[in-house]
Amino acid sequence: MTADNEQAIRALIGAALATAQRGDARAAREMLEEAQRSHPLDLNIKLNLAAVRRNLNDFKGALTTLDTILSMDPYHFLALLSKGALLEQMDSRRQAAVIYRNALKLAPPEDMTPPALAEPIRRARAVVAEQAEALRHHLRDRLGGLLQEHAGQALARFEESLDVLAGTARVYNAEPVQLHIPRLPAIPFFDRDYFPWLPQLEAATDIIRAELMTLLDEGMPGFAPYVQYPPGTPENQFAALNNSRSWSSLWLWKDGKPQREPLARCPRTAAVLEEIPMADQPGFAPTAVFSALAPHTRIPPHTGSTNSRLLVHLPLVLPGKAGFRVGNDAREWKMGEAWVFDDTIEHEAWNDADETRVIMIFDTWNPLLSAAERELISALLREHSQWLGHLPSPGLA
Repeated sequence: MTADNEQAIRALIGAALATAQRGDARAAREMLEEAQRSHPLDLNIKLNLAAVRRNLNDFKGALTTLDTILSMDPYHFLALLSKGALLEQMDSRRQAAVIYRNALKLAPPEDMTPPALAEPIRRARAVVAEQAEALRHHLRDRLGGLLQEHAGQALARFEESLDVLAGTARVYNAEPVQLHIPRLPAIPFFDRDYFPWLPQLEAATDIIRAELMTLLDEGMPGFAPYVQYPPGTPENQFAALNNSRSWSSLWLWKDGKPQREPLARCPRTAAVLEEIPMADQPGFAPTAVFSALAPHTRIPPHTGSTNSRLLVHLPLVLPGKAGFRVGNDAREWKMGEAWVFDDTIEHEAWNDADETRVIMIFDTWNPLLSAAERELISALLREHSQWLGHLPSPGLA
């Protein structure tokens, strides 16, 4: 299309919209219909024609026009958004939610959304959420008898699948930032039966907590910001926490190396960890750390390095409301109770209390790996690191 044609079309649309603003929507419709006959492939004319037809309560005509646009361009964001709004106005909210959901996949980022689209997009999100919740309740109600019949059985993954189908939950997969082991299931929180040593760890909570409290009373010596990106590193979601003591840590083991001074300050904790089968990946694991989160601080959603190992959380200081989410599963810590989770699934934490929350974190092997796989994974990580120059090669000074 030449520049002259584009200018002529803009002039036709502008004249029609000016006519509509003067209150003569019928004349505006005729002008746009005439423009459409002259320029049958122009989608902007059709989009404005659909809007004028909708204002004239010609819903059928408006819907036909929007469907014509979408037959020519199935990814036309404004046509999808307009179709959703039209279906909503026609009291077809379920169908509107389906169209809105497709439109939202194409929506611009919030910081790039034109002001005129902010409210329509907000409305689309509201309708999608409302209908998802309505479908969730409908499905649970319809399946209530069958769910009751199987009460007591392990149904958590089925119930999550129902929520995903309804749209109130989303699919989370393992997304390691370093090493992905294929064919391992993405399990947010692992069953305790995989870790027969958990009761032993939990029984030592008071021992570990006593040594931690001594450190806290001394002003947290050795604690440093958990996130410390070198200059020039993209901070992304961690910009607010980079080099901030709002999320601070004291490493007992780091990248497979014992941290002598912290372990010397916490000898009984060190003894407990010696009895726990932590991950053994030279240069990478084990790691063990006291993690302190300041009041009213949130750790943003993120994923960990490899699904070959899992993380263990043991709560030590819980001053008030604090929570943790892995995938669709959100929980609150309880004193004396540890859990094991796959940190390569998106997770986040928050402390809404007025005082600092502290937990101990350490890693353990994914129990679904064989002994052979564990040995090979350790060797693989070591060789990869040497290739990148992060570790000295054997036999070199």
